[in-house]
Amino acid sequence: MSTSLLDNPRSPRVRAVAKLAKRDARTDTGSFLLEGPQAVSEALAFRPELLVDLFATPTALERHPQVGAAAHEAELEIEFVSEAVIAAMSDTVTPQGIIAVCRQFPTAVKDVFADTGDGGPRLIAILEEVRDPGNAGTIIRAADSAGADAVIMTGRSVDLYNPKVVRATTGSLFHVPVAVGADLASVVARCAEAGIQVLAADVKGDDLLAVRSEGVLSAPTAWLFGNEARGLTDDDLKLADRAVVVPIYGHAESMNLSTAASVCLYESAFAHRS
Repeated sequence: MSTSLLDNPRSPRVRAVAKLAKRDARTDTGSFLLEGPQAVSEALAFRPELLVDLFATPTALERHPQVGAAAHEAELEIEFVSEAVIAAMSDTVTPQGIIAVCRQFPTAVKDVFADTGDGGPRLIAILEEVRDPGNAGTIIRAADSAGADAVIMTGRSVDLYNPKVVRATTGSLFHVPVAVGADLASVVARCAEAGIQVLAADVKGDDLLAVRSEGVLSAPTAWLFGNEARGLTDDDLKLADRAVVVPIYGHAESMNLSTAASVCLYESAFAHRS
């Protein structure tokens, strides 16, 4: 660990890190901002080679000694910074005292469908024009939890490396392959070639319980999720093999996209394991 303390929040180095909150800076540098002990710990555990810089306040490192131990194991130096510097770097209102700069590492769409000898992917989440960072990140987390093989984000969706998306994944970004910038029609065509059915989550679809009772969910499946406000277009729905709706039994006007996605992904996970 560095014995010096970076304490000037206006220094060029601090400003360069802070700029990663903006998409232009992330595009130019190929890096992104990783905040908080949980996310940094997951990066250190699963993809330490991606970490470029690691910053922490002395008090934060005292609270989270596992971060220091993991960094030492990965032979990465932690640079001590002041509270003012962490605040200047952070994209959050209440920083947790640990920040890293990480290299972007999207997966190629062709690699998602590669047959590695185990029969290829069985569960995929496709995000078409999902714009809310919290929803996108939470769906990635749900896909990871359900054991999905990959997440594919079309070019009309939010930037994967938006700080709010990264935070919402709570480290799952480093567990499940995520492809970005994909064209929906091309992805659906690849699904067809790989023998994967595409089920669109849509309010005009068939009841999920009915679909489950038919045994449809036991097949390899790519779930297609659309925009939070508008859902999927008619053209999008035509690409899918079938539309499915998560029923609402109470009086809620609608269901949050990431909540509905979690239900769909887990229904497939249950069917695959039953």
